[in-house]
Amino acid sequence: MTPFAIAGVQMYVSALESNVEGMIQRLDILMARFPWTQMVLFSELTPFGPLDRFALPPENETLEVFQAAARKHRVWLIPGSMFLKNPEDGRVYNTAVVINPEGEIIRRYAKMFPFRPYESGIAAGTEFCVFDVPEVGRFGLSICYDMWFPETTRQLTSQGVEVLLTPVLTGTTDRDAELAIARATAAQFQCYVFAVNGLGAGGVGKSLVVDPTSMVLHQSAGQEDMFPIEVDLSMVRRQRETGMKGLGQVLKSFRDRSTDFSIYDRTSGTDAYLNTLGALEIPHQGTRAGLHVDVPARHVPDAPAFKGQEVMPGFAQAQPAFAPEPLPNPTAGTAAIEEATPAPAPAVPPAATPNPPVKPDIVSGSGPTSSG
Repeated sequence: MTPFAIAGVQMYVSALESNVEGMIQRLDILMARFPWTQMVLFSELTPFGPLDRFALPPENETLEVFQAAARKHRVWLIPGSMFLKNPEDGRVYNTAVVINPEGEIIRRYAKMFPFRPYESGIAAGTEFCVFDVPEVGRFGLSICYDMWFPETTRQLTSQGVEVLLTPVLTGTTDRDAELAIARATAAQFQCYVFAVNGLGAGGVGKSLVVDPTSMVLHQSAGQEDMFPIEVDLSMVRRQRETGMKGLGQVLKSFRDRSTDFSIYDRTSGTDAYLNTLGALEIPHQGTRAGLHVDVPARHVPDAPAFKGQEVMPGFAQAQPAFAPEPLPNPTAGTAAIEEATPAPAPAVPPAATPNPPVKPDIVSGSGPTSSG
């Protein structure tokens, strides 16, 4: 058994003020309550929120604060991510760092798939992030939208990653889809998945921890939460050898595949269909993109006619004439019918005598009534 305790912190994030002090306070509380925690993961863009106008240089005092905190508590710390600006070309990257218990930054990872077109001003990273925790196992880092592209996780797990750490910032209606993706990712790649979302400007919560069988070990709701989960990495190794519940050995099946996928060769032409799709842009009101049908606008009368009423003046429209439907047999329904002798009209009875007047409070044909 190879146990290791990882805690996620789902916290409220402000878009206009620094959240760094709040992060340090919550880290202190977490370690006071759960001192056995060995690694702590915050959500995407927790330190300064989702606005890239607060981008910092790659080396900054905030990182030094996080390094001191990791050193103080002797934990591995991934303080979410933050926008860092490259001083050479001015590009802004959504970047996460991995800090070891000695307070050293051992890895930096720039998000590979910014949420375009909504994050069009953010540059995409090109390097994967894999690191080892000595005598424990191998970890990989992705950020939010990266998980929607299984190629990123395949690259990591093909290098031996056993735990996928994913800081998330999702405040939109697709969070439930991401929960499904997280569970599918865990099963497809036989790994643990920690997907930590924020609150407020940092998301709608619903952070998630999934084991390699796709079982949900913990799911947060819509309030602040800190959740240490002890994982067993020997479970990952066992499952990768014998299959999930003794069934699918997915990584080995992929290793032993009999075909390579030409879709990943951009010169193959296999992806020609993708080039028929429109530009990667935010939809506008009334867009008909993807429908491929030009339907002319149809005039709707201001005062439509209702069944059983005549069309109002000014809105009369000629109805199309329909040809009579031919009968299957020309003689059907034409048989002669004998003319029936009309029956005599019934005699009209003499007029009835009007009802005689009745006394008040007396119902005809009944006794006195009671007012209750």
